[in-house]
Amino acid sequence: MVNEWRAATVEPGGDQPAPATWEPVEVPGRPADFAGSDAVAYRSTFEDPRDGDEHAMVVFEGVYAHARVWLNDTFLGEHDTYFEPLRLRLDGALAPENELVVECRRPDDRFGGSYETDDVPDERAVPGIWWNADIATYTDSHILDLSARPRVDDDGARFEVRTTILAETDLEDRVTFSVKPEGSRRGRGMMDRTSVTAAAGERTTVEYTIDVRDPALWWPHDLGEQNRYVLRAKLGDDERTLTTGLCSIRYDDNDGIRVNDTPITARGVGLLAAEPADIEQAVGLNANLVRAHAHVPSPAVYEAADEAGVLVWQDLPLTGPGPFDIERGRTLVDRIVSAYDHHPGLAAISVHDDPISLSDGALGSGLLDRLRLRWRRFRADYDHEPAETVAEAVPDEIVALPVVGPPGIEPDATALYPGWKYGDAADVDQLLDRHPALEAIVGEYGAGSIGVPDPENMAGFDQEIHDTHVSGGIEPSQAYQRSVIKTITERLRLRASDVIVAASLRDLSDAGMGVLTRNGKPKQAHDALTDAFEPVQAVLAEPSPGAESDVVVLNDTPSEVVGHLSWDIDGDTDETAVSVGADSRKTVASLSIPTDAEFVTLSLTGRSATNTYRL
Repeated sequence: MVNEWRAATVEPGGDQPAPATWEPVEVPGRPADFAGSDAVAYRSTFEDPRDGDEHAMVVFEGVYAHARVWLNDTFLGEHDTYFEPLRLRLDGALAPENELVVECRRPDDRFGGSYETDDVPDERAVPGIWWNADIATYTDSHILDLSARPRVDDDGARFEVRTTILAETDLEDRVTFSVKPEGSRRGRGMMDRTSVTAAAGERTTVEYTIDVRDPALWWPHDLGEQNRYVLRAKLGDDERTLTTGLCSIRYDDNDGIRVNDTPITARGVGLLAAEPADIEQAVGLNANLVRAHAHVPSPAVYEAADEAGVLVWQDLPLTGPGPFDIERGRTLVDRIVSAYDHHPGLAAISVHDDPISLSDGALGSGLLDRLRLRWRRFRADYDHEPAETVAEAVPDEIVALPVVGPPGIEPDATALYPGWKYGDAADVDQLLDRHPALEAIVGEYGAGSIGVPDPENMAGFDQEIHDTHVSGGIEPSQAYQRSVIKTITERLRLRASDVIVAASLRDLSDAGMGVLTRNGKPKQAHDALTDAFEPVQAVLAEPSPGAESDVVVLNDTPSEVVGHLSWDIDGDTDETAVSVGADSRKTVASLSIPTDAEFVTLSLTGRSATNTYRL
């Protein structure tokens, strides 16, 4: 409906931007020519879109990060929450031919999150309109938005529905709500009506509860079907729909995480700048959770997670040391919940990510480095109260995690980096034996590696830490990352951690913490993490030459596993029958590993799960 867009770098603030030249750009998008800019203005023209008695509004989604909008030199309004749609009425300023100007600038507070760090390259954080840009027309009564918070508890299943209605004239009518199973799934549909009144020019919110009989629940992909419902709100000729699902997610220290009252081990990967395609890649890793690390993804990412059966751990866009505005934080929690709580997989919201660092450069595994790390943990100081105050705004139905950080500050979820920032990967057991509270929820762990043979752009990658552990090119770099990720993942699963999240799915530059390169090519750690994340897997308790090692079968499924375990030690093979109960782990054999052994391969029949150790 709008013509082509043009853009220019501008100084933020002041009057409507009027740069001398404008460059053609794609909107929505992130024009790389403006990477590193503090503020970018966008300009387009359009004809009056109204027909007859229609009204018009501009609708932008993903306006990063703060924005001001003008139409025909008239200031329309501003916006400061990029994951919420920006909707502005146009009627009073419309002409037959119209000029629209939007100024987008970086945030001037702490809540830019990962986009305001070195972890995300500048071309991925260009101020702009990232997700959608449109001019919408509507009649006198318009349904602006629709949300439905799923509830499953002892009182039954229901959707707590909210819809906001804009009345251009006095309104006294009834809203019709309906809900039915998505697609061809069988089930009973429901319909009900409730009254709505509003004065001309007023926005009003209607809340209503729809009970669901015989509900079909939404499950993570490794536990069941992704049953969903289509909910519709209708007012006159205007209507809006959304797709949602029914799921309950609970967590406590004793029972761990339970989805629809079924115990689950959450196996996840972190996303620094999430795209919908990342969800499919996460499923390919046997992950059932993604962590939106210090940023808020687009609705398309959440929709992909719903379809694939993937839980979402959502961070506030807040990372790194320093104070922050508590009330702004609480407001952002409210807005995240309002925007995304209809997604059945929204499992957790965390507030402050990486508030301190225990190391400046890597610490080794020698005695002096161990003492240095212990001293830094002892000296670590962090005031939890601001993050805990913000976390109070998280509804009870969503797990609240105020702080994600390193050992030493008693985090609610642990950033755990033995083998990378300190010590060796095998030190993870010693560290967690000293601090067992850290093992329940591990929000990030792993190691980085080079993604291409001759890296140039290495945004966010700590070359000094990398060179402490490995020298040479891409092969040794990726082999080291593979070893660290395999070791820590298996140790955490053996320790029955409730939630384990590998640091990153995908690099955003030529090197990084991802198990995929920036172009989506698997690194060596990709297959290692896929095997370690198998819901049913056999692991060695002591994977080293000369060891007498138990073989433990891990079963994260809600069903008993019965089959055979076979092993191959440098060509010497044997097998045994196994039977492991639901959601449990069991020692099924003991192997003597020769001191000169080169590899051990474990295989489980019936699950097609194989685990190879390169000794």
